[in-house]
Amino acid sequence: MLVVTLVATLASAALWQQWRATEVEQAERQRVQAGWVLTGALDWARLILREDARGNQSSGNADHLGEPWAMPLEEARLSSFLAADKANNTDDVLEAFLSGEVIDLQSRMNFLNVVRTVGTGAQAKVELSVGDMRSFSKLYELLGLPVSELNVAANELRTSTQLALSDPLPSRTSLLPTKFAQLGWLGVSRNSLAALEPHVTVLPTRTTLNFNTASAQAICASVPDMDMAQARQITSAREREPFKSLADAGAAVPAMTAQLSDLHHGVRSNHFEVRGRLRLDNAIIEERSLVVRNNLEVRVNWRERFARP
Repeated sequence: MLVVTLVATLASAALWQQWRATEVEQAERQRVQAGWVLTGALDWARLILREDARGNQSSGNADHLGEPWAMPLEEARLSSFLAADKANNTDDVLEAFLSGEVIDLQSRMNFLNVVRTVGTGAQAKVELSVGDMRSFSKLYELLGLPVSELNVAANELRTSTQLALSDPLPSRTSLLPTKFAQLGWLGVSRNSLAALEPHVTVLPTRTTLNFNTASAQAICASVPDMDMAQARQITSAREREPFKSLADAGAAVPAMTAQLSDLHHGVRSNHFEVRGRLRLDNAIIEERSLVVRNNLEVRVNWRERFARP
């Protein structure tokens, strides 16, 4: 009996190890395959954005929500895009479902606009941008958020940016955010982040707000004397015909034309977020990338990938 028990125990252990090795191999294969698919989806989105830029150069059109890049890809079986062999046989293709979208990040107000650097070299000084602080304060009021929180976050950003210019030593200040969620480092609460997410972003350089894609709240906040009714007039006008210039946007609300500025407003975009979602059996892998377009060059600024249960 002891011998039988020992043999059974060893056999069970061997079978478990074999099962475990198979599971690990399958998970690794899924990870690699998901990486290939999501990288391909990102390259596809970059190609669409590049061709859009080419078309805009020749036609003079602006970026708006009626263009091909703005159309989300609903979840579809991956085999509908691929052929496994020359006979178009997809029986052995990975059972996966792909979806995704491209989001114009210049449809949102750039939080890093609230600070600006004046001067160069040792004389460089970081200060708050009065106009941008006024716009963000107005947005906070529209959303019913505490403006005191904004002031704390803006001052923390100013201090961190100033030290980053010349001080190589570690400091007590927050790291400079590179993504929207990292605004929490500056003291923005989770509730505020949830309310701000449709209207605010974090981009590496100063950006303008695209009136063809921005929300009514962001448009209203960006213009000092504009109210929500006038902002909705702009969003209604662009649905009938996208604005080709800032003057076209001003024509929708003539009383506000004098308050529109090329420094803060525009009708074109250079920063986009590409989102891809791949479903493999019970696993879901998502990827987000910040894509920066400069003429016909479309480069990836950062990428993050994560799994969902």
